[in-house]
Amino acid sequence: MFNKGITVLGAGSWGTALAIHLARNDNTTCLWGHEPEFMNQLAQQRQNRQYLPGFEFPETLGIESSLEAAVKTGRDVLVVVPSHAFREVLTQLKTSLDKDSRVAWATKGLEHGSGKFMGEVFEDVLGDTYPSAVASGPTFAGEVAAGLPCALTVASYNPVFANDMANRMHGDRMRAYTSDDMVGVQLGGTVKNVLAIASGIADGMQLGANSRAALVTRGLAEIIRLGDAMGARRETLMGLAGVGDLILTCTDDQSRNRRLGLALGSGKAIDVALKDIGQVVEGVNTAREVMQLAQQYRVELPICEQVYQVLQEGLLPTKAVENLLAREIRPELSS
Repeated sequence: MFNKGITVLGAGSWGTALAIHLARNDNTTCLWGHEPEFMNQLAQQRQNRQYLPGFEFPETLGIESSLEAAVKTGRDVLVVVPSHAFREVLTQLKTSLDKDSRVAWATKGLEHGSGKFMGEVFEDVLGDTYPSAVASGPTFAGEVAAGLPCALTVASYNPVFANDMANRMHGDRMRAYTSDDMVGVQLGGTVKNVLAIASGIADGMQLGANSRAALVTRGLAEIIRLGDAMGARRETLMGLAGVGDLILTCTDDQSRNRRLGLALGSGKAIDVALKDIGQVVEGVNTAREVMQLAQQYRVELPICEQVYQVLQEGLLPTKAVENLLAREIRPELSS
């Protein structure tokens, strides 16, 4: 049986929710964050009132601001920090890992600037020394912390590690599946953030349910098109980490990306909308990086392109809708 100790790096809403779930699921769990004062508050209050209020920490959930001390909890580490902090945290982590350590992440998105998946950043920093895995799927932090039923996928090129991480998460409230398609799982969890902004914009403009359904469907086509070019399996993109996560983030207001789109569609300025949300909205930077991938692999992503132009080039949402509707007729199933 694998070592029951696991360290979760990142004390935002998602990292906290996963740490709570893992601790409830018979894992000796340590939650680490880089701000000592904030982590002291978590330790004293036994909940994360800033990012995930109302959920008491299990007794088996420890709180730590020392990375070296946190990693001593067990063999496995789960990184759950925003994508822009992923490389820095891995770099700090490198000196604290043991020779038999294994590292997974539940961070979604692409590295700003390089456009690399988190798996590529992992290889840059840690090479092939440690087994790696990614966990992704249609899971909102609040619902996981509340113990509502959900499912996700753990992908790794190391089947033992994939199975061990799935066992850590699998329980009476979470169904965990395994996969070896790390590209597909990461891609699905990345592009959906951009498409959720598009869905939010449409609903903020009150374009109706028909429009939302069309955006989600054609958005999935864009994910699959890019996935084909990058070597992802279509079965993965039609699963939990693909269409499952896409439906979730495009249709429910718990999604920060969707809420940003709602604000933009109703006429609010992006800086005001981001301030109101108060947490990282991954789709903002991801839109630029996704378009770089589209250029690199010579793939058309019209919805993502319009979102990018709204976010980065000041295009009005009304004009973005006009641009999409003005596209020429083509077969629906064309590549």
